[in-house]
Amino acid sequence: MRVELLQPDVSPAAARPSADVSAFTRALDGVGAVLERASAAEDALAAGTGSLQAAMYERARADVALSVATAAAQRSAQALTAILNMQI
Repeated sequence: MRVELLQPDVSPAAARPSADVSAFTRALDGVGAVLERASAAEDALAAGTGSLQAAMYERARADVALSVATAAAQRSAQALTAILNMQI
């Protein structure tokens, strides 16, 4: 049996993570910021300095952001499972 080494298409220096990783980090930071704003609006309502409308609006935005993030994570996990179950 003869085994040949795999040769990469690009150099290791060019194969570093690109903007995709930072985009994912920014997306997670954005979801965290939305959740923090919702918490701040609810705290302001509890303290008597905020309005019910602002608290409900921020909570609704946080719920939507969390739903989108959850759906994206589930789809990513399904795609990864499909890839890992492929027969080679």
